Amino acid sequence: MSATFDRRTAIKGILAGTVTFGIPSDLLAFADSPEALKLNLNTLKGKINHSVARWCFSDFDVETLCVEAKKIGITGIDLVGPKEWPILKKHNLVSTMCNGAELNLVDGFNDQKFHEQLIKNYTEMIPLVAKAGYKNLICFSGNKRGKTDEEGWNNCVLGLQKLIPLAEKHQVTLVMELLNSKIDHKDYQCDKTSWGVELAKRINSENFKLLYDIYHMQIDEGDVIRTIRENHKYIAHYHTGGVPGRNEIDETQELNYSTIMKAIAATGFTGFVGQEFIPKQKDKIASLKKAIEICDI
Repeated sequence: MSATFDRRTAIKGILAGTVTFGIPSDLLAFADSPEALKLNLNTLKGKINHSVARWCFSDFDVETLCVEAKKIGITGIDLVGPKEWPILKKHNLVSTMCNGAELNLVDGFNDQKFHEQLIKNYTEMIPLVAKAGYKNLICFSGNKRGKTDEEGWNNCVLGLQKLIPLAEKHQVTLVMELLNSKIDHKDYQCDKTSWGVELAKRINSENFKLLYDIYHMQIDEGDVIRTIRENHKYIAHYHTGGVPGRNEIDETQELNYSTIMKAIAATGFTGFVGQEFIPKQKDKIASLKKAIEICDI
């Protein structure tokens, strides 16, 4: 992806879908003003707390993403580590799903040979997350590599239980992401909600929960709304993405995100829903804005 970005183009993106020819210059200036920002934020219904995954918009530097995201009502950025937290704080945004302690997506808590390094990493990161005032820190099961479900659960419990007292002390939640193993993450162990929920039950702490990625779970199990209703108490965070392809969540894909958001809100969920789709459209900020409109039920 291109590392450069024209800031003027980004500002124009805020007016996505609007014909600007003939609009007075003072009105265009208002569109980028604090008053317009306040007006836009006030139009959101407030039932869903919105965030966006940093990696999906890597064409933009973090500073620009913060500015543009905030203008459309987003209050948090997902998957940002400590080096970029000061930029988020500058813009009064939250690091809604912190990262940086994990090794990668395939070497996780389900394999004891990674425990020493993982425990070291998370022991250092948990206090940093708390000191910054954040709550969620992502983790991963890792790939099966021939392990049974029982072996995976036992190994994850063995590793994670060594961290839970520290997480509880600092009021940080370790959040394991559910990823599909059919298309994107072959052999990943925590690939079904039932697997993650069983792990959560065994750990038995409010400081371990799941990241329910709607895109991934639609691929591997479907039945999204029923699953959310039955398992919401184990879920700390949600991610979106159009199926198939993980692109825009609009009418080009199969999921009804507005209805899914209503189901999430009905559970009493007060966490964040993160937009984690890879925009195909040229105006990426316009795609992000439309996604927020779809999810703002």
